[in-house]
Amino acid sequence: MKVFVAGATGAIGRPVVRALRKRGHAVAGLTRDPGKRALLESLGAEALVTDALDADGLARAVAQSRATHVVQLLTALPPEGPLRASDLAATNALRTRGTENVIRAAVAAGVRRLVAESYMGVYGAADYDRPQDEEALAEAPEGGPFRDTVHTLRAHENRLREAREGGRIETVVLRFGAFYGPEVASTVALARRLRAGRMFAPRAARGVVSFIHVEDAAAAVVAALEHPAPGALYNVVDDRPMLLTEAFTEMAAAFGARAPRSLPLWLVRLVAPVPAIAAQARLPLSNARARRELGWSPAFPTLADGLRDVREKLPGAA
Repeated sequence: MKVFVAGATGAIGRPVVRALRKRGHAVAGLTRDPGKRALLESLGAEALVTDALDADGLARAVAQSRATHVVQLLTALPPEGPLRASDLAATNALRTRGTENVIRAAVAAGVRRLVAESYMGVYGAADYDRPQDEEALAEAPEGGPFRDTVHTLRAHENRLREAREGGRIETVVLRFGAFYGPEVASTVALARRLRAGRMFAPRAARGVVSFIHVEDAAAAVVAALEHPAPGALYNVVDDRPMLLTEAFTEMAAAFGARAPRSLPLWLVRLVAPVPAIAAQARLPLSNARARRELGWSPAFPTLADGLRDVREKLPGAA
């Protein structure tokens, strides 16, 4: 395969490029930052520089790459993660205009398969009491900082589904859980805040999160590319959804820090409305379909397993 990776220098992009090269596939990596050309080349990828929101430039880049497969991993989140709705706007644009540009460029270049990132936030205002499969979408929120993102994620997935069902290109959507890993900027920032005693959590948070180590996420991307006949949609999460409060406790232990101090939920909403909403959402998800159909399974089946890897590789985490 020759794989064109859009978003190749991001949190999951780098592990995907490495995993593809390890499997012997040729890779062309897209970045909008000319300064990251050397990084892509150091990973063994052909480096192509353009903005995914530039439809013509993207079409030229995909055609130039002579790719047989495309991966869409486009995001533009702050290094420490989104705090307010405005922090999600750039990524929302990449999942609307950017997705349409990627589909058009891939179709025009005769690409066979497009594998695209989605996110567990697509499930909406969820309050699940057990792990859910890919069909269990909850109501979209009517307001709040996640409203536009949920609608954007659903539109993003619908565009990809329509392209598949219309026979334009074979698409596969991967709904990832919450990323973490030793190279993930938000994980590095979280470790720094925990060790400095500057991490706070909403009091009485009841949220449940489905996590995924970025190396396992990358392995799922490769599985979706290599499978002879993948399905259209998969949850990519580990085996054990966790209470957010429990996750924070495990993270603090892994980074040699005390557990976060708690603040009233109303106060967290004032300064960080996105994390406040996430702290109340209950999103336990099932990875059974990906295991069954793609032959994929997480090397780090629980957050505790993955944090051991982070502790070994993240400087100062032990």
